[in-house]
Amino acid sequence: MENNEEQNVEFQSSINLNKEQKTQDEFQSRIDMIDLRENLNKVKSEIAKVIVGQENMVEHLLAALLSNGHVLIEGVPGVAKTITAKLLSKTIDVDFSRIQFTPDLMPSDILGTSVFSMKNSEFEFKKGPIFSSFILIDEINRSPAKTQAALFEVMEEKQITIDGNRYEMEEPFLVIATQNPIEHEGTYRLPEAQLDRFFI
Repeated sequence: MENNEEQNVEFQSSINLNKEQKTQDEFQSRIDMIDLRENLNKVKSEIAKVIVGQENMVEHLLAALLSNGHVLIEGVPGVAKTITAKLLSKTIDVDFSRIQFTPDLMPSDILGTSVFSMKNSEFEFKKGPIFSSFILIDEINRSPAKTQAALFEVMEEKQITIDGNRYEMEEPFLVIATQNPIEHEGTYRLPEAQLDRFFI
C-alpha cells in the first residue's frame, strides 16, 4: 500500500516537473521585448526634450504605430499636435507629409493623379502626399465626405487603386488626423465607417 502511494507521489511530481519545464520552454521561446522597450524609452526621451506635458499623447501614438493602427486627435489649437507628429517621424527617421483639409480639397489632391506625358505620349501617375510613412491630416472634418472617403482604402488595406493599378504603401504607415472639438461651423461630421478606421 505504501509503495503504491510512493509511486503515485513520484508519478505526480514527475508530471508537475514536466509541466514546469514546458512552461519555462514556452517563456524562453517568446520574443525578447527588452530591446523594444529600451528603444521606445529613447524615442520618448527625445520627444520630451521638445514637447512638455504630452506624455499621454506620445504613448498613444507609439501604441498605434506598434499595432498598425491610426490615430484621431481631438484638441483645441496650440496643444502641439502637429509638432508632436512631425517630431515623432523625425525621431524614428521616416517620411512625413502634412495635409491641410479644406472644403475645396479633392481626393486626387491626396492620393495623386494620372498626368499625360508629352515625352512618352502616355499617362504617368504622379503620387500624392499620402505616399509617406507618417501622414498628418490637419482638421480632417473640414473636407466633405467625398474627400474623407478617399482615405478608406489606404487606411484599412495600406494600398490605393487608381486607374486599375494598385499602389502599396511602405511600412511603417501611420495616419494621424486632428480635429477641433469646439468649432463646428463649416465642418463635416466623420461617418462611423471612417471612425472605425482609427485605432485611438
